[in-house]
Amino acid sequence: MMISKRRGGLAAASALAAVALTVTACGSGSTPESSAPASSAAAQPVTIRVQTFGGGENFGYKNAVAKWNAEHKDIQIKHENLTDQFEQQYWPQMIQWLTSGSGAGDVVGIDEGGMGLAKARSEWWADLKEYGLESRKADFPAWKWENGVAADGKVFALGTDIGGMSLCYRKDLFEKAGLPSSRDEVSALWPTWDEFMTVGKKFQSKVKDTKFADGTNTLYQVVLYQEAAKNGNVSYFDTSNNLIVDKNPAVKTAFDFAMKMSQQGMTAKLRNFTDEWATGTQKGSFATVGCPSWMLGVVSGNAGDDGKGKWDVAAVPGGGGNWGGSWLAVPKQSKHPKEAAMVADYLTQAQTEASIFTDFGNMPSNTKSQQDPAVQGAKNEFFNDAPIGEIFAKSAASLQPVFLGVKHAQVKNAVESVIQGMDDGSVPYDKAWQQLVDDAVKAAG
Repeated sequence: MMISKRRGGLAAASALAAVALTVTACGSGSTPESSAPASSAAAQPVTIRVQTFGGGENFGYKNAVAKWNAEHKDIQIKHENLTDQFEQQYWPQMIQWLTSGSGAGDVVGIDEGGMGLAKARSEWWADLKEYGLESRKADFPAWKWENGVAADGKVFALGTDIGGMSLCYRKDLFEKAGLPSSRDEVSALWPTWDEFMTVGKKFQSKVKDTKFADGTNTLYQVVLYQEAAKNGNVSYFDTSNNLIVDKNPAVKTAFDFAMKMSQQGMTAKLRNFTDEWATGTQKGSFATVGCPSWMLGVVSGNAGDDGKGKWDVAAVPGGGGNWGGSWLAVPKQSKHPKEAAMVADYLTQAQTEASIFTDFGNMPSNTKSQQDPAVQGAKNEFFNDAPIGEIFAKSAASLQPVFLGVKHAQVKNAVESVIQGMDDGSVPYDKAWQQLVDDAVKAAG
């Protein structure tokens, strides 16, 4: 599997700026009316721009888009994965485009962290009910469907994937450290996070040139979602959209764990979804990373062909969790909402989501897809033929969402910047918690 092109930092910002400048030529919502005769224009295929985010194989649309384009010469999909960075770059830019009425694609991906705001801004979106897509309600868990319905009843988004949880590890590096390396044995090593750190200490004592974990943020996020499930399924905001960062035990527990990992020197000090993190994945700079199902495609895409068979998938300490998942929406500014709705419908159908899972590992939110024998029995060749269907699919129906507020994306970015700063030394450990709280308050506005 080839390494996907990545756009992080300034490169991502430049890419987004370039898209904004050239969008008038790409068949999106800002495309001017053609001056050609109607008969001539009708003969031209409609181009539907699908904009997404994420590292590695991101939404896993490569094969699905190729299949559609081969079968629909009158409607062609142009997939644009704009950046790895949802909170820092993709969502702020998308908000600008949606607010101005110009620049967004015909179909856009939205991470769970942006859905609170998306639901509150119904005026940004086409109503998919106008194209018959209210019929899709039975295809999704109730919470996944309802999150794509605005307060005024408009159906504005359809579910793509859901999270689930596992832990990806470097099988070859565990062997080098003299640790058990089969996925069942590794899973048994760490039923709790305390035991995970004990394994990390053993690993670090044997393998000097590799860190046990990628960084603080990924593991912080895993623990946060686990603890949120024990505290009312909320994280930074309560269900009335009140900021509760300093009151929710889930946040403090996850923060304390991240601090311990950092203080004990077990992280490679890499912030997830950056170019440096991707390079670290490829070079073997770390041995473990928290892996919701969609992270499998990120890891395999970043590691490239040289990583095939070196990585495997084990149970996550602490007993599961549900991190992540996205939706597809059609901006109201699209000049081709009918065709865009057809594409969003196709990309979220059971057969399409099943093929994305078997190809790249993104766990379907479509319940019919989850029940597909091909999904239930799927193995991932890159991850040493890990039985990903067994790991993720059988628990998918019971996953519970964590409530994420309207300003979740902004607060998440502020919080994780402090946690990363704590790890890289720019934020003193004894000042980190108060700075996290203060920065969260500022981000929440």
